[in-house]
Amino acid sequence: MSETTEHTSVLRADQVILRPLVTEKGVHRSSRHNAYAFEVAKDASKIDIRRAVEQLFNVKVVRVHTQNRKGKPRRTKFKETHTGDWKKAIVKLDAEHRIELF
Repeated sequence: MSETTEHTSVLRADQVILRPLVTEKGVHRSSRHNAYAFEVAKDASKIDIRRAVEQLFNVKVVRVHTQNRKGKPRRTKFKETHTGDWKKAIVKLDAEHRIELF
């Protein structure tokens, strides 16, 4: 018996993309390589991210790269804590599509 694993999306598009990452490196990447960075939900897959970007911004996605980022240590006066872990997605668009973030 052959089992096929189908990806079922439980997240809506507005739940997948949390915020765009507008940084100096990201602006360079968007102008030269037509690639944009987003903070995404930790449990979102590359397929979820592709669908969400295509649906929210009405563009054609060529490739999606993801990174799981560790939180940084932070210190207050009396205790040391960490910021939360998060997931970053770099989405490369088709040459004829653009996203206006500003």
